[in-house]
Amino acid sequence: MTSVVLVIDDEVQIRRLLRVSLETQGFVVHDAATAEEGLRMVLGKKPDIVLLDLGLPDRDGAEALRELRTWSSVPVIILSVRNAEEEIVRLLDAGADDYVVKPFNTGELIARMRVAIRHHAPQEAQDTFVSGRLSVDLLDRIVKVAGEPVKLTPTEYGMLRLFVQHSGRILTHGQILREVWGPNADEETNYLRVYITGLRKKIEANPQMPELIITEPGVGYRLRVLP
Repeated sequence: MTSVVLVIDDEVQIRRLLRVSLETQGFVVHDAATAEEGLRMVLGKKPDIVLLDLGLPDRDGAEALRELRTWSSVPVIILSVRNAEEEIVRLLDAGADDYVVKPFNTGELIARMRVAIRHHAPQEAQDTFVSGRLSVDLLDRIVKVAGEPVKLTPTEYGMLRLFVQHSGRILTHGQILREVWGPNADEETNYLRVYITGLRKKIEANPQMPELIITEPGVGYRLRVLP
């Protein structure tokens, strides 16, 4: 099924690059140069995903994202030269699905777009998640690595299940802490780091060089989907 992409970016070269790259991959591409035009096109074109720049001429992309989230759940990937950790966290917590820093690798961007689109599409319940050597039976709460059962604590399993439910996407420290430990725990990042280390020791082939639970420095973690 063909996916529709809306690119909101005031740089003509970026819009041209993305149009050529995405259309080659089978996407239908629309673009806008301002936040106002882009928000109108979300209503009119009903895209499957939005690529949103922050440095727009009429208003900041972060403000446009906040407005968009009051009436739409369309997946949004931020494209920006800004790479401050605090800003990335704030935008992810505000409803962005991912954040890609310019200049970007087009192949990686497309892979992240497909993850975001897949997560927003209606899906049948998935009983078993598989990524490389890891398998998680969500129905029976059985975790295996290379076919061998792995015993997790309830907290470790709750954290892994959250990663599975959002596989391929960045989860901020605050999002993980709130979902696993509750709404008042979103500042306990050192506490979270201890549990991530313990979980990696149980599911990674080499916990010192993790392939599954990837650190997004200063922001959070991402569970990779491996073949």
